[in-house]
Amino acid sequence: MDSDKSPASSILIDNEALQNVTHFNYLGANIEADGKITPDIRKRLAIATSKLKSTMNIWKSQSTPLKMRILKYCIFPVATYGCETRTLTKKDVEKIDAFEMKCYRKILRIPWTARRTNQNILQELGMKERQLLKNIKQLKLKYFGHVVRHNNLEKLCLEGAVEGRRGRGRPRRRWTQDICDWLGFSVREASILAQDRDGFRSAVWEATSYKDPP
Repeated sequence: MDSDKSPASSILIDNEALQNVTHFNYLGANIEADGKITPDIRKRLAIATSKLKSTMNIWKSQSTPLKMRILKYCIFPVATYGCETRTLTKKDVEKIDAFEMKCYRKILRIPWTARRTNQNILQELGMKERQLLKNIKQLKLKYFGHVVRHNNLEKLCLEGAVEGRRGRGRPRRRWTQDICDWLGFSVREASILAQDRDGFRSAVWEATSYKDPP
């Protein structure tokens, strides 16, 4: 695979050329030549939706707490697999939120034709806010803290800089922009804070905790 802006290359092994691809699957994650992560997110949500449909008999049960536990420990982990490495766009967040509400409607056996607001469904489940995106934020922030506390290849990639000038056009959203937006700190400030495990844990809890609307 070549990166988005590199010239096509040819690798020979025993006089046989390796196939040049634009995407491939590695450890359950989609790797794209252009670096975009949206196809992988859609794939994970599609797999989780398939798991959701394969357990239809469970959703017909009358025990809502049981169904919520199954959703939390069996369905959501499928959707969030590898989420620590993803850079979320606004459309990705909308997809994730829509999938979560679809799951709640399955639990309550509410058809898509019913005129029920998302907030009304959350209230029926005794929830103040959606949980899936919150879980993703916590996992990614904890992973960031783990990376910057150790001298490893991941930290080198995170803090390193590539020589040269970037191309024209609007720059893509960076992985660290999620960290800055959620914590309210710069990358350097967040890295310094992460050295204090207890302090960073409190900052993560504060960034992902529910806040009453004004």
